[in-house]
Amino acid sequence: MATIRRFEDLEIWQIARQLNKEIIELTKTTELKRDFGLKDQIMRSAESIMNNIAEGFGRASRLEFIQFLSISRGSAN
Repeated sequence: MATIRRFEDLEIWQIARQLNKEIIELTKTTELKRDFGLKDQIMRSAESIMNNIAEGFGRASRLEFIQFLSISRGSAN
């Protein structure tokens, strides 16, 4: 099994990136574009998922990585 050296290689980060792109598209093409507060919150949550996966990957321990994955899950919810 190959060692993952970059967070960009994590499948979960790639899925989060795709979700982020879809959220951006939805906020441009639906009624969300008029609700600035909700749109901003949804976009920040989607970006937070990616950021927490990346930050957790860079931490020193597996337990910290798991903690950041849990935070990412919270942002997704």
